[in-house]
Amino acid sequence: MVAHFVRLKLTLLGNTLRRSVWQTIGLAVATLYGLGVVGVLVVGAVVGGQADPALTGRVLTVGGAVVVLGWWVVPLFAYGLDSTLDPLRFVPFGIPHRRLLAGLAAAAVVSVPAVVTLLAALGASFAWVSDPVALLAALVGAIAGVALCLLGARATTTLLAPLLESRRYREVLMIVAIVPILGVGPFFSWMSSTAAGEGGLTLTLSADSASTALDQAAVVLGWTPFGAPWALAGAVHDGAWGLAAARAGVVAVTTVAVTWVWSRALARALVSPRGGAEAGRAAGLGWFGRVPASPVGAVVARCATYWTRDPRYAASLAMIPLLPLVVVALGLTSGAGGGLLLMAAPVAAFVLGFSLSNDVGYDNTAFWLHVAVGVPGRADRWGRTVPALVLGVPLVVGLTLAAVAVAGRWDALPPLLGLSLGVLGAGLGTSSVASARLVYPVPKPGESAFKSPQGAQMAAFVAQMASFGVILALMVPTLAVGLPAILVPSPLLGAITLGVGLLTAAVALVVGTRWGARVYERRMPELLSQVTAFA
Repeated sequence: MVAHFVRLKLTLLGNTLRRSVWQTIGLAVATLYGLGVVGVLVVGAVVGGQADPALTGRVLTVGGAVVVLGWWVVPLFAYGLDSTLDPLRFVPFGIPHRRLLAGLAAAAVVSVPAVVTLLAALGASFAWVSDPVALLAALVGAIAGVALCLLGARATTTLLAPLLESRRYREVLMIVAIVPILGVGPFFSWMSSTAAGEGGLTLTLSADSASTALDQAAVVLGWTPFGAPWALAGAVHDGAWGLAAARAGVVAVTTVAVTWVWSRALARALVSPRGGAEAGRAAGLGWFGRVPASPVGAVVARCATYWTRDPRYAASLAMIPLLPLVVVALGLTSGAGGGLLLMAAPVAAFVLGFSLSNDVGYDNTAFWLHVAVGVPGRADRWGRTVPALVLGVPLVVGLTLAAVAVAGRWDALPPLLGLSLGVLGAGLGTSSVASARLVYPVPKPGESAFKSPQGAQMAAFVAQMASFGVILALMVPTLAVGLPAILVPSPLLGAITLGVGLLTAAVALVVGTRWGARVYERRMPELLSQVTAFA
C-alpha cells in the first residue's frame, strides 16, 4: 500500500509536469536551487565540524530547530500547497486507517522541499565524520528530524483544517504572516548597521555575546522537539550518554504524539464533512446592483467582487499599508532618514498596477464565460482597470500625503504625486496588455494566496521584469523632471512633473487598454486553453 501511494504521487507529479512547460521549468529551477543550497550546507558543515565540532553542533541544533518549526508553521499560511493526495479522495475505497496513514506519510517525502530537507539533514550529519559513533547518531537524528518535519506539517494542517478552510481565517493569516516577513530585512539591516558602527572592542564583545546567546539557545532548543534530533550527535560526541538518551526520548515521545494527533485528526476529517458555512451565504446583487447594466459594468462588478472578497487580491492590498513601515525601517538603518519614505507611494503604485498583469490567470476556468458571451475587448480591459483605479488612486494619494507630512517635505508633494499617479497609470496600462499576452499559473480560487504553483515563479519573474522595464521606459519623461524637483526643490519643476505624470498616466491607460483589447480579442481561445490547462 505504501509503495502504491508513492507511485501514485509520482504519477500525478509527472502528469502535472507534462501539462505545462512552465511547471517543468519551475520544478527544474527549484531542484537546482535546492541542490545548490544543500551543497553549500554540506561543505560548510564538514569544514566547520573539522575546525570546531562543538560550535558546529550548536549551529546545527539551532538551524535544525528553525527548519522543524518552519515545517510545522508555514503550511498553516500556505494551506493547500500540496493537495495532490487529499485524504478525502480515498474515502470511497475503504482503505484501513493505518495503511492510509502510512501511505500518506511515505508520499509526503515525494516533493522538492521534502527531498531537499532530507538531503540537507543527511549531508549536515557529516560534520561529525571524524567521530564514527557521533556520525551514526547524527544520521539517526537527521532521519528523525525529517520525520518530525513531515509528520508535524501533516498534523497541524489536518488538525486545523476546519479553520484553514475559512476564507476569513486565511485573510487574517495573510496579514499576520506578511508583517514579520517584511520586517526580516529591516531587522537584519539594523543589526548590521548597529554592529558596524560600534567599533572594534564593541564588536569583540558583540561576538562574545553572540556566542553566549548561541550556546544558550542550543541548550534550550536541545530539550525541545524542534532541536532534540539535531543535538543528539553533540551529546554522543561529548560522551554524555545520559543526555543523549534523554534527547532521544524527547524525539521518540514527540514522534508518537505528533503521529497520534495526525491520526485522530485524519480520522475525524474522513467521517466529518468539510465546512461549508460560507457556501450558503446569500450573495444578493452585490456590486452588480451598483454599476450600470452594460458589458463594462458587468466586468467592473465582477472584478470589484474579487478585490473585496478574494484573498488572492487581498494579499496585494494587505501589503500597501505595510510598505511605509518597511521603508521607514530601511531609511533609519541606511542613514537616509525619513527621506526614503517618499519612495513608499511610487512603490505602492507599482504593486497595484502590476497586480492586474495576470488577471486572466486569476479568473481560472471562469474565463470561459467571457469567451462564451463574447465580451468585447475594450469592455473586458476597462472593466478590469476601473476597480483598480477606484482603489488605487485614493491609496496612492493618501500615501503620498502621509509621506510628505512625516518627512516634512511639502515642497515635494506635486512632483511626488505626479510620479506616483504616473506609475499607477503606466502600470495599469502595461498590465492591460500583459494580462492578455502573458498568462501563467496562479493559486486557484479558494486556495491560499501563498501557494505558488510549480512553474509560476519563473513566469512571474519574467513578467514582472518585463512590466518593470516597460513602466520605467514610460516614466522616463516624468523622472527626468521629477527627480530634480524632489532633490532640488523647485515649484516650477514640481508643477511640470505633476502635469507630465498625469499625462503619462492618461496616455498609458488609453493606449494600453486599446492595445490590450486587440490582443485579448485575437487570443481569446488561446487564453481559455491556457487557463483551462492550469485548472
